[in-house]
Amino acid sequence: MSYIRLNKHYIHLPYLFLGIIELVLLILAAWAAERWHQSIVEPMTPFLGAPEAWWPSVVFAVVLSCCTLSMGAYIALVREGYSSMVLRTLVSFFLLGSSALFILNLLFAGVLMPQGVIFWGVLFATALVLMARAIFLKLVDTAELKRRVVIFGAGQLAQKLLKNLEPERDVIGVQVVGCIPSGNETVEVDKALLLPFPTDWVAFVKAQQISEIVVSPDERRQRDGGVFPLNELIDCKLAGVPTSEGLAFYERELGKIDISILKPSWMLFSDGFKYSKRRSIAKRLFDVGLASVFVLIFWPFMILTALAVLLESGRPVLYFQERVGLNGKTFRIYKFRSMRQDAEKGGKAVWAQKNDSRVTRVGAFIRNTRLDELPQLYNVLKGDMSFVGPRPERPEFVRELADQIPFYHTRHKVKPGLMGWAQLKYPYGASVEDARNKLQYDLYYTKNHSFLMDMLIMIQTVEIVLLGKGVH
Repeated sequence: MSYIRLNKHYIHLPYLFLGIIELVLLILAAWAAERWHQSIVEPMTPFLGAPEAWWPSVVFAVVLSCCTLSMGAYIALVREGYSSMVLRTLVSFFLLGSSALFILNLLFAGVLMPQGVIFWGVLFATALVLMARAIFLKLVDTAELKRRVVIFGAGQLAQKLLKNLEPERDVIGVQVVGCIPSGNETVEVDKALLLPFPTDWVAFVKAQQISEIVVSPDERRQRDGGVFPLNELIDCKLAGVPTSEGLAFYERELGKIDISILKPSWMLFSDGFKYSKRRSIAKRLFDVGLASVFVLIFWPFMILTALAVLLESGRPVLYFQERVGLNGKTFRIYKFRSMRQDAEKGGKAVWAQKNDSRVTRVGAFIRNTRLDELPQLYNVLKGDMSFVGPRPERPEFVRELADQIPFYHTRHKVKPGLMGWAQLKYPYGASVEDARNKLQYDLYYTKNHSFLMDMLIMIQTVEIVLLGKGVH
């Protein structure tokens, strides 16, 4: 098994192990920087020796680890190669990490660590981490870390599953060995992937080193003499090879829920869609506390943004729209105006488009930097929105989308947010098909959301903001 589930969120073990190793190296880098800085200030001080306190080194390591996640360095290591990972690491450590540590040092009144230690710590950390990742790639064959999976089924469902896995094959922790046709179903998958129906399933999975069997036939009620291999699959399970349903496998590996095969019974009986009063209270307190901090930090930027909008295109500086929130209740969302005053003549709602001509020059900048969304901190403080959740849509679009997309209203079972899982995983969309694809990620969040997942989304959103992804 190459993944574990932490608080309802799936984490692949190779990334987890590498992250733990790097966390230890970052602590060592902070310790080495502290000793090096001390030896410069006081030359007679021996280099080796325990620091007065370990907690600053731990804070240093956690901050840089979060910065690594925020810039997608681990994903870049697999998808884009070593050079791209190096660039992202330099940005995450030297820009984000140094800035965050500098601010924390100010907040702790210099008690955290001297600026000289931060400087040397970032240098040592960069060298150690890049070295560790180079060794990891040399010693570890990422293909060997992947679980070998066989799909029982070779029809439309199996083909759709393979099609969705293909773009993510370098990142996900599985390798599809092949597909075993089920009964007399019409074969839709590539014939090169077809495997004969095993006469001895246990011997087959052992010989092929199969780690998991994914059950995804078009029809489970076998006809024309076909028999579903229930006893054989149970034998495999008892032999240590688990069996997964196609929809659950899709959810776990891709971080979304396939609505084309989703059934209400699965939503009702699956592990998920659970809420507690304690979690709701904790999330509300977290939202209010973080929004208050953000208001204190960003109020100068809000004033400058308002002045820029006013000087370029006049009033109003702010605008509001009706959006659909928790349980379908509408509320007013506030933003800095980024389009012309006549952007929607006649009051008809219009989807935003790529390179939209209605966007002003200042509007384009504040959209790219997400400054236009700062007034939504008021919505968070008011309780209409949370920091993390599905992005709220306008009632006109919701009515249209709910008529065409099944289970669309399910996304309204959680409070909408400033940032969301769909915004991380899917580019900006302005069509029914885009909304359908984004809904799959919103349903995943609705089913599995937790404090850990919220933190991961907020950390990774930094990359979206810095690189200007998903902006129209």
